Order: sequence, then structure tokens, then C-alpha cells
Amino acid sequence: MISVEQLAGLAQEALLLALVLSLPIVGIAAIAGFVVAIFQAATQVQDFTLAHLPRVVVVSLALALLAPWLGAELVAFAERAFSGG
Repeated sequence: MISVEQLAGLAQEALLLALVLSLPIVGIAAIAGFVVAIFQAATQVQDFTLAHLPRVVVVSLALALLAPWLGAELVAFAERAFSGG
């Protein structure tokens, strides 16, 4: 049986892991949005698809490239959680 302290520790580790795993994707999306905003301000092109399409492409590429690392971190956490430590 798992103790309350262990459960609280696993919950805290899960929340921190979610933050660490999502931070690179959110950062890349923010940088892509900033670059698109600068481009739109410089060219005065205010197209709705131009604002979102580059972000979708960049985030998709980032997810594809970071998938092995993200998966490895999730598997390592699951192994620690199910082994009781």
C-alpha cells in the first residue's frame, strides 16, 4: 500500500514533469508567434491564416523532434510510480 506522503510526492513530481515537458513546446510556439507578429507588423499583412499556420507547422515539427525525449521521460516517471519509488 502506498502512503499518503509517497502519493503526495508522486503528485508533485507529476505536476513538475507536466511543466517541464510542456515548456519547450510552449516556448517554441511563443517564439514562432513573436516572429510572425514582427513580420506582420513590418509588412502590414494582417491575414488570419498567416498568423496561425507557421505556429502550427513549427509546433508540429517540435513535437515530432521532441517525441522521443517526451516519451522517455513519461516512461521513466511511470516506472518510478509503479515500482513504488
